[in-house]
Amino acid sequence: MGRVRGVRELVGLPKAHLHVHLEGAMRGATFDELAGGRGLAGGGFGTFGDFLGVYGAAARLVRDGPRENLMRVVREVVEDAAADGAVWVEPHFNPLTYEDDPRAALELLDAVIGEGRRAGARLGVGFGVLVYARRNGAPAEAVETARLAADRAGDGVVAFGLAGDESQYGPEPFAEAFGIARRAGLIPAPHAGELAGPASVRAAVDRLGARRIAHGVRAVEEPALVARLAREGVVLDVCPTSNVALGVVPSMAAHPLPLLLEAGVRCTLNADDPLLFGAGLLDEYETARSVLALTDAQLAAVARTSVRSSGAPAAAAEEAVARIDAWLEAEDAGNPRSSGAGRTRPPPPR
Repeated sequence: MGRVRGVRELVGLPKAHLHVHLEGAMRGATFDELAGGRGLAGGGFGTFGDFLGVYGAAARLVRDGPRENLMRVVREVVEDAAADGAVWVEPHFNPLTYEDDPRAALELLDAVIGEGRRAGARLGVGFGVLVYARRNGAPAEAVETARLAADRAGDGVVAFGLAGDESQYGPEPFAEAFGIARRAGLIPAPHAGELAGPASVRAAVDRLGARRIAHGVRAVEEPALVARLAREGVVLDVCPTSNVALGVVPSMAAHPLPLLLEAGVRCTLNADDPLLFGAGLLDEYETARSVLALTDAQLAAVARTSVRSSGAPAAAAEEAVARIDAWLEAEDAGNPRSSGAGRTRPPPPR
């Protein structure tokens, strides 16, 4: 006779947060305080340019203020990851957007790594940094960014990315930078397949050697590419709420995550920019269960992918996987359909 199945609390599912931009993960209350109550438009955006403008306004509050503002955001990102049940967080950060001098940028990167590690040690969350290059910058700037990231490979920096408007800036000019990052042992994890279609995803794999792709969901438009991603084990770091807010998909119900998983593509769930989109990591898991109808087995598989494809030390990742397996075997007799009892995230500041 089979067991009666309960509803497992998703906050108790160990997971990694791999696609989250440091400044974009600022708490709404922190933004309001730093901005002196000025307010920030969030939610839906007419264009990606509109989004970048709002993101830039939020980032300037951190970049132009005292260094403690940045350290505060780092601590709060780790605290929010812990509250969402994460065992590892890997924020995207570019110190060269703060400091023009590479030596000063490296010192800043070290400060971010140190602050994140201290907060993580207090809360039981591992911390690594994905250093990203800017698509709208010169390829030489990306090379400098990659060299800076490589200087801390294995010592706080775990991955190298590429962010910006992929519809305007293709990946090919950044191949040299990604070569530097790969040779240093960093995970190549550029953005692709968000503002541009399957060709962007394919180029990220072919030209940059991507093993993880931030977004990548428009690969679903080309079945042969989906099959290739599944065959080669390329991971998509998916952000459903962001995709809806930016018009990448027409609605949450139409999001292709279930199709990608059914096709064998390894995917992770992430929040991208909680400040602007109003959803954190746990919210994304809850939405995947309630709207996208992912089963607990699928959610556990997503969580396994997140820790195994992260920059977490191998022993820590396998310990988390064992806890994920235990979560799947356990049953929760708590409030049905509730996976974060008593915990809500405030809407983005207006």
